[in-house]
Amino acid sequence: MGSVSNQEFPGVCKPEEDEGPCTEEDCQSFHGVGVCKWFNVRMGFGFLSMTDREGVPLEEPVDVFVHQSKLHMEGFRSLKEGEAVDFSFKKSSKGLESQQVTGPDGIHCVGSERRPKGKKVQKRRSKGDRCYNCGDLDHHAKECKLPPQPKKCHFCQSIDHMVANCPIKAQQSSPGSQGKPSPSKGDNVEEEEHSLAAPPPEASD
Repeated sequence: MGSVSNQEFPGVCKPEEDEGPCTEEDCQSFHGVGVCKWFNVRMGFGFLSMTDREGVPLEEPVDVFVHQSKLHMEGFRSLKEGEAVDFSFKKSSKGLESQQVTGPDGIHCVGSERRPKGKKVQKRRSKGDRCYNCGDLDHHAKECKLPPQPKKCHFCQSIDHMVANCPIKAQQSSPGSQGKPSPSKGDNVEEEEHSLAAPPPEASD
């Protein structure tokens, strides 16, 4: 069908060279009847296919732009493809734009059953989710109403040490090491020195 902006539309006021520019009264608004050609529920706009203008049937349907803000309905505003509509419209620099869209005889639009697919909102998990400032589970540190508190161990809540040096956590995690004590820092140094002292393998001729 082509772009709406360059279509000849009978009855729409168009300034002529000998007539001068049209007045606001002539170019204000027109009434049309048709169906929804397509509507994007996510973007909130689409096009109407007008088959009747001011009670006069058109030889070929004409596209009219429609935005969800112009729909006469409650709740989520959208149109279903093929839905019958009555509407008022105007001609702008971009083409024909609807001003108010209703169902037949002014009733509410039916609307599409589709809804935009949004990102799922992840619910906050309370397990292990606590305020780092006061330790409560019902909020985060940025929402804490208390002044900055002394830093505490996240494991036992003691202010004497941090979680990296927590003796209670170390005792609970030691049975999980299958009875083998973790190597001390001195053992690591001794192993490193031994590996450095070992002579490199001789290259074969």
